Amino acid sequence: MRAVVGDELLVKGRHVGDVNREGVIVEVHGVNGAPPYLVRWKDSGESVFFPSSDTVVEHRPLPAARQAP
Repeated sequence: MRAVVGDELLVKGRHVGDVNREGVIVEVHGVNGAPPYLVRWKDSGESVFFPSSDTVVEHRPLPAARQAP
């Protein structure tokens, strides 16, 4: 998994009735976008997170002013 600051994470619930967990990556601690990530969770505070197979990363495009030419 590769991600950058600002990408959103969705961790799917593992069992029937489990809720999905959503957060935004605020720091990337691995090399070249690899985990671990510091994530600000929508339902709680921040934590260092190592994604599992039930995690989906949603890449967010850079604002036009920050994109490479």
